[in-house]
Amino acid sequence: MALDQSFVGRTYPPTPAYEVGREKIREFAEAVGDTHPAYVDPEAARALGYPDVIAPPTFVFSIAFKAAGVVVQDPQLGLDYSRVVHGDQKFSYVRPVRAGDRLTVTSTIETVRSMAGNDILDVRGDVHDETGELVVTALMKLVARAAEGAS
Repeated sequence: MALDQSFVGRTYPPTPAYEVGREKIREFAEAVGDTHPAYVDPEAARALGYPDVIAPPTFVFSIAFKAAGVVVQDPQLGLDYSRVVHGDQKFSYVRPVRAGDRLTVTSTIETVRSMAGNDILDVRGDVHDETGELVVTALMKLVARAAEGAS
């Protein structure tokens, strides 16, 4: 069954603050194989004009994806999460994520559509710092695959 178009534009409350730590940034950079010094060395980050180490661009994915959980778990939306695959991800940065940031994410359903029996949901996650300033916008496409035999 197709998802309800009236959910387009629905915004969910911001998440609790996530405090970005140096060690989390270092672990993430190591996991993705990015050796840029500004991700692990505060002096290297300061030399580039940042107050502390910065995170690789995809670091915010885990925060935004977790925040999108309120969307996919909304019982009124009726999304069958067992059939969901991650279709696409984009980021639009105002500034890099930095160690010490306390980030919240507000999720909004941008589009709902059906294609070949699949439900496609675009979710925007606006990531703000503790002052309320926008840091990055994460755009995520979720695809709920059609049930076998459905068309």
